[in-house]
Amino acid sequence: MKPRFYFLFAFFSLLFLFYPGDSELFRIFAFNRDLFSKTAVIENADISIPVIRDAGLRPSLTARGVYIVDKNSFTPVYEKNARTRLYPASTTKIITALVAYDIYSLNKIVTITKLPDEGQMMGLVPGERISVEYLLYGTLIQSGNDAAYSLAYEYGYDKFIELMNKKAEELQMKDTRFENPIGYDSANHYTTPFDMALAAREILANKYLSKIVSIKEITIPDADFKYFHQLANINQLLGEVSGIGGVKTGYTQEAGENLVSFYKHNDREYIIAMMKSEDRFEDTLSAVNWINSNIEYVSIN
Repeated sequence: MKPRFYFLFAFFSLLFLFYPGDSELFRIFAFNRDLFSKTAVIENADISIPVIRDAGLRPSLTARGVYIVDKNSFTPVYEKNARTRLYPASTTKIITALVAYDIYSLNKIVTITKLPDEGQMMGLVPGERISVEYLLYGTLIQSGNDAAYSLAYEYGYDKFIELMNKKAEELQMKDTRFENPIGYDSANHYTTPFDMALAAREILANKYLSKIVSIKEITIPDADFKYFHQLANINQLLGEVSGIGGVKTGYTQEAGENLVSFYKHNDREYIIAMMKSEDRFEDTLSAVNWINSNIEYVSIN
């Protein structure tokens, strides 16, 4: 092995020894273990982390909870009440979609029977036959409560919720609990900006679902071409702000305005989680402008 490998091994061993907690460098390895699992990868990897140019310059945000993180290293660049439990509203549907993708074939046809009676809908009709694929579109693009509910009900509502909580546990979302697939407010239905960033990272790693969350508008049919649903993404930044590629909006009166975003700038990728905001879109724009002007990268090779 090359001397460089021994140096890196010794360096990171000391890093773990003296930084066992929630340090920024620790997170690089806690969430990117595969990157360091093979000698060949270590020797050739361009490992760099984001640093703040001016620590006194902070983005002006109304959100109660914020977590802005470099997607690939999971190094945070800005935090505000990142571990505070808040209502997720429809950002819940990130996990709903991940669970549905795990358990169903995309071509499976679901017959719509029961529907929720409040909130944002994609317009499903009782008796309609529609594919899981298009229910995922309705869940992630239109934020349809009817689509999310139908995905859960088809599997068995209680069992589906169990899988949602199991998925959260697998993703190390330690301050998250779900009681429904939609995001209805409940004392036992909560998450944090940090946990939402973990969920976003997972859905962005899924090539199929990551494409869906970036779609601005689309029209989809049912299985019999009897009903056609025009879906429009609630995210006002999508297609309007260069570099924004999803991920999920959420709103209830108790939750406030939530927005989990994917942002790409100069080949660097970020996740921006805003929770209980007074204006989620303005807050996210402020975060984007702050990233553009105040973040640079330092190589640790």
